[in-house]
Amino acid sequence: MSAAAPRLDWRSLDRAALDKSLSSSRAVEGSLAIIEGWGRTSAALRARHPEALDLAYGPRPRQRIDLLKAADGAPTLVFLHGGFWQMLSKDDFTFVAAGLLPAGINVAFVGYTLAPDATLDDMVLEVRAALDWLGAHLAGLGGDPAAVFVGGWSAGAHLAVMVMDHPLVRGVLGISGLYELAPLAASFVNGKLGLDDAAVDRNSPQRHIQRDMPPLALVVGGAELAMMRQQTEDYAAALTASGAPVTFETLAGANHFTILDQLADPDGAIAAMARRLMSR
Repeated sequence: MSAAAPRLDWRSLDRAALDKSLSSSRAVEGSLAIIEGWGRTSAALRARHPEALDLAYGPRPRQRIDLLKAADGAPTLVFLHGGFWQMLSKDDFTFVAAGLLPAGINVAFVGYTLAPDATLDDMVLEVRAALDWLGAHLAGLGGDPAAVFVGGWSAGAHLAVMVMDHPLVRGVLGISGLYELAPLAASFVNGKLGLDDAAVDRNSPQRHIQRDMPPLALVVGGAELAMMRQQTEDYAAALTASGAPVTFETLAGANHFTILDQLADPDGAIAAMARRLMSR
């Protein structure tokens, strides 16, 4: 068995090193091309499922939901996109539904207002509003409001965890998430977010762990930056220590971007995690 990688203490890093430790797009060659490919594949999938796109849950332009339906009465995964709360959109991530629709799982992609036009607190409230809207309308759209799960990637995983106490949520799937925000507040990420110490404390799931939580399934890539791996490792360890219902996996060889291949593939490891989570 190989020795565990040494921990990276963000407080010991200067600003340039801290920024580098959090920049997955810089660390992964061809990351922009990967994201562009996501967009093309996503547009093609939406074209095959045009029935319930851009459903408004609020007045702001990004307060929209795309629902891709597998079957009437099926469970639904509400998916929240990443991008450090300041980039990308729901439209870039439709492609992941290809791994879930064949298993009879609906997928609802929720958009939210990005920084600096919204604070992180605003975004959490928007996602809660989206869940409220789904609670009122999902049955009419053919879904089962008693079988709603929430998940996301990167910043989207953070938002998913932040709303897991919503009464609609039965479980959480967190992919390469961000759960302790202090390092991000000291880095380039905070240029648009504007997090102060109080906002960091309110919005760091690592600091608000309770035993009374819905089931969580957390996953991170073995080839991700050390700081990113530690975010999920530390959160999973704290949940386990508290007795919270959590499972945790590290996917060998997956980086911050290629990890989503394992959700978009019906035979992928994360698609299997989602099926197990949603069958409880």
